[in-house]
Amino acid sequence: MIKLIALSALTIGSIMAFTPATSTTETVSSVKATTASPTIYQFKVDGLTGGTIDFSAFKGKKILVVNTASKCGFTPQYKELEALYEKYKDKLVIVGFPANNFANQEPGTALEIQEVCQKNYGVTFPMAAKISVKGDDQAAIYKWLTHKSENGVLDAEVKWNFNKFLINEKGQLVAYFESKVTPLSEEITSKL
Repeated sequence: MIKLIALSALTIGSIMAFTPATSTTETVSSVKATTASPTIYQFKVDGLTGGTIDFSAFKGKKILVVNTASKCGFTPQYKELEALYEKYKDKLVIVGFPANNFANQEPGTALEIQEVCQKNYGVTFPMAAKISVKGDDQAAIYKWLTHKSENGVLDAEVKWNFNKFLINEKGQLVAYFESKVTPLSEEITSKL
């Protein structure tokens, strides 16, 4: 029995030691993602146009969480996000989080943000109310997404607009993608 416990500890230690260094894409192995880590289902956030987005309603689907901005060089990714949502909506939910953390690129009101999303890009996926994705006023859901101590999987730094976090069907964080990884890229679609 002691040998079995020691062997299990050694195996887990080896897996944990193999966590890749920060890169454009950080992916969590399926071994770590299936452990009893906290889930995103604990969160409810205000919707951009009112109401509440309850993440527990998305059980059984993958979730792509994206921090967005209306006046950014990456803003055209809204179009690809919508295309991704339309293509995979039977098994994927995308939730956009407008944030004004980078170069004042999301200064608008909820109505102005909604107008950009719908008129310019035809966005139909859920959009949350504007939040802060980093700093002292970081929203609780982004603390969970970016801190291994909270998500049980990885640490990530939101470096700019349109960073993406992929959550599996069990509500566990499985991957992080920086802004330049486009929504329809194979890096993302291969995980759906």
